[in-house]
Amino acid sequence: MTDGYIHSIESFGAVDGPGMRFIVFTAGCPLRCAFCHNPDTWNMAEGKKMSPEEIIEDALKDRAYWGTKGGITVSGGEPLMQLDFLIDLFTLAKKEGVNTCIDTSGGPFTKEGEWFKKFQELMKVTDILLMDIKHIDPAEHEKLTGRPNANIIEMFRYLDEIKKPIWIRHVLVPGVSDKDEYLERTRDFIRSLGNVERVEILPYHTLGIAKYKELGIPYRLEGTPMPSQERVENARRILECNKYDAWQK
Repeated sequence: MTDGYIHSIESFGAVDGPGMRFIVFTAGCPLRCAFCHNPDTWNMAEGKKMSPEEIIEDALKDRAYWGTKGGITVSGGEPLMQLDFLIDLFTLAKKEGVNTCIDTSGGPFTKEGEWFKKFQELMKVTDILLMDIKHIDPAEHEKLTGRPNANIIEMFRYLDEIKKPIWIRHVLVPGVSDKDEYLERTRDFIRSLGNVERVEILPYHTLGIAKYKELGIPYRLEGTPMPSQERVENARRILECNKYDAWQK
């Protein structure tokens, strides 16, 4: 069994996958999103090493509260930086009949070499993924996150190919990702996928600014306002969120 580098654990999460979730936040992330509210998760080495066995043991204590849809979600940071740990953790979870979910940006994805072989193995024990669309435009994505998005788009396509259910999340940042042109391109991309079960708008917020100051990291979106409710509703309309909301009813 491979230990994971863990930032923190939340016993009861209601917004990170179906039902009530036990959420494991891993340490380490290859992206540097301007709106990231957890810059303290970027460095994997600063995480606490935990074994899959101890995490499963801890999680199962709360199983009675999960309901019929709940289970374990691994978030981050970026979980896909720790494939061996995820495979071991989710293999144990499936032996216990636990629903498994990954919350990922897709940043490490590649269809090459040993990494992809392990990813394919991981998908066999993963029930659903929460996937971020940081920005649909390649150049704007690189400005926003520090990395291109071609491999992330490729991951979306692959998950569609293997019919792995996903929820899509889109952070709405005024002046960055809330332009109708970008939202329409995002909608068209989502329409091209057949495995999407939910589409969520996550309004940009400034709750993480204090962490940047504490860590001495410049905050690149200083002065950016939170989106108005009108712009949030506009984004929900364009991305057809209501169509996917019906899946939850």
